Amino acid sequence: MKQQWMVALVAAAGVLSGCSKVTAENYAKLDVGMERQEVEQLLGKPDQCEAALGAKSCIWGDEKRHIKVAFAGDTAMLFSSKGAL
Repeated sequence: MKQQWMVALVAAAGVLSGCSKVTAENYAKLDVGMERQEVEQLLGKPDQCEAALGAKSCIWGDEKRHIKVAFAGDTAMLFSSKGAL
């Protein structure tokens, strides 16, 4: 019984990690000038955003592996990545 539980847990973790939209393929699709809505269609809702003086910076992922997009208004101006995408 315990072994079946562990197998199910490992399988669930694999499925969840496979659902991440923080990938090299999606990063390559980002382009300066994209609207925020387009970025969110590609990457989903951001995990964290910070705003200051009309600019907003959003992160998809975590500290070790993420995609970061800086917006002026609702337009993507800069983007970067961290970790093995």
